[in-house]
Amino acid sequence: MKLHYITRPSSLKENAPLLIMCHGYGSDENDLFSFAQELPEELFIISLRAPYPMQPFGNAWYAINFDAQQNKWNDVEQAIESRDKISNFIDEACATYPVNKENVTLLGFSQGTILSYAVALTYPEKVKNIVALSGYISEDMITNTKNNNYSHLDFYCSHGSVDQVIPVDWARKAPKFLDNQNIKHSYSEFPVGHGVAPQNFYEFRSWLEQRI
Repeated sequence: MKLHYITRPSSLKENAPLLIMCHGYGSDENDLFSFAQELPEELFIISLRAPYPMQPFGNAWYAINFDAQQNKWNDVEQAIESRDKISNFIDEACATYPVNKENVTLLGFSQGTILSYAVALTYPEKVKNIVALSGYISEDMITNTKNNNYSHLDFYCSHGSVDQVIPVDWARKAPKFLDNQNIKHSYSEFPVGHGVAPQNFYEFRSWLEQRI
């Protein structure tokens, strides 16, 4: 299944840095794309739509199920399928558009962040920078960490300190995980819920500008 997406071309005619956006659960490709006009014009931006339609609207990268005990659990098989779809999409995008395959950034929000972590930590050769907003590392969606070379990766991670959807404690485990793998990263918290505060946006934009 091919992923639907929208693009914003780069000001560069070739070798443009590529930014791929992965939205959150129940949203679509237009959500994060609203950031596009505020991001550096040399970026070639692609915003993906997750493959599983939801009712009455929106999309998911994988199902989140609720059982009788009110516990949520993730459909990890679907998540791994989506992880691999994004990984394959990176290859297709690099073959199709005038971008630099050595300079690929993933930008995720919430469920899109969980998948961005999974792609980067399973297929590190395909990405360079990761902007991980309001998500966490789900280790059951990551394979092959032992043999991977993470030396070039760089993560910007942020979370709302009063997030009512994904507890901030989950996000706080990411720096420790990344430290253990000797992966470059920065981590910030902002006094908001499940969303991106303006100062959060300006901070990750500045982080990105220094790396593209």
